[in-house]
Amino acid sequence: MTISLTTRCKQLLVMVSVVSASLASAQSWPDKAIKIIVPLPPGGPSDIVLRSAMEKMQPILKQALVLENKPGANGNLGASEVARAAPDGYTWLWTTDTTITVNPHVYEKMQFKVTDLEPVVRASSFSQILVCNPNLGLKTLADLVKKTREKELSYASGGAGSPGHLTTELFKATAGIQMLHVPYKGPAPAMQDILGGQVECGFLAGPTVLPHVRAGRLTALAISGAKRSMLLLEVPAVAESGYPGFDATFSLVLFAPKGTPAPTVQSMQAAMVAALKSPDLIEKLRLSDQEVIAGSGAEATQRLAADSKKWGDVARRIKLVLE
Repeated sequence: MTISLTTRCKQLLVMVSVVSASLASAQSWPDKAIKIIVPLPPGGPSDIVLRSAMEKMQPILKQALVLENKPGANGNLGASEVARAAPDGYTWLWTTDTTITVNPHVYEKMQFKVTDLEPVVRASSFSQILVCNPNLGLKTLADLVKKTREKELSYASGGAGSPGHLTTELFKATAGIQMLHVPYKGPAPAMQDILGGQVECGFLAGPTVLPHVRAGRLTALAISGAKRSMLLLEVPAVAESGYPGFDATFSLVLFAPKGTPAPTVQSMQAAMVAALKSPDLIEKLRLSDQEVIAGSGAEATQRLAADSKKWGDVARRIKLVLE
């Protein structure tokens, strides 16, 4: 079928008008409040970082930023809402990387595709601290490994598929040991039962356990990340304790719906990076045992792909399936 020159010209004019409208929209962005959905319960480390960053981003963007907590299904509920949102720069997702690197491997039904979301900023990274009840008498990671050869030990986590759960399973496979998993609804109750001696150990987030480590109520054996925590320099990383290359580091990431105009993404990225690099925010994150990364969307994409492979391997090995 032959298309006339007139028809081709009309099609070209339509395409030009669509692109022009898109560019005009991007250039006028933002002209109203910006919503950032957090698919996690309020009050956690993710909220602390984002609220602090938002205070510094608002003067740059000259519009209000509104945080909406929409927890459910380990982040899937809020993430799916952002994935379905109009890609106009007024709806964003702020979540832990596990929403993207873990959930697709363990949930039989997902309401969104990873490709529906575009990584914008890898904001910060954080590790888990391996803590045990002091009554066990353990002082080092080697002590723990030896103890597991003598008797069955249990470990607590903030829930199936949580960072602590996956970190421990990765370590179990690396060290060739067995421990019984006891999942809880969040890291706080998990910590309480380690304090009470109902469960022996657990990899848990720094802000949750640090006060008890400093008070001597918990014994810290190792840091899950590639390097030591700046708040607990006396405790070695797992990689320093006979398991070179071990790294269970997690991240907070900002995402946009796929198709959000590039100029809008770049403006939002620049505003968040500027906020994250302010000295007072760097210090605030350090005190919550997080390190500012402020990485680009490309860097975030690369890191998410590598972590997805790592945690996907762990999930398949332990046959982790969630509904």
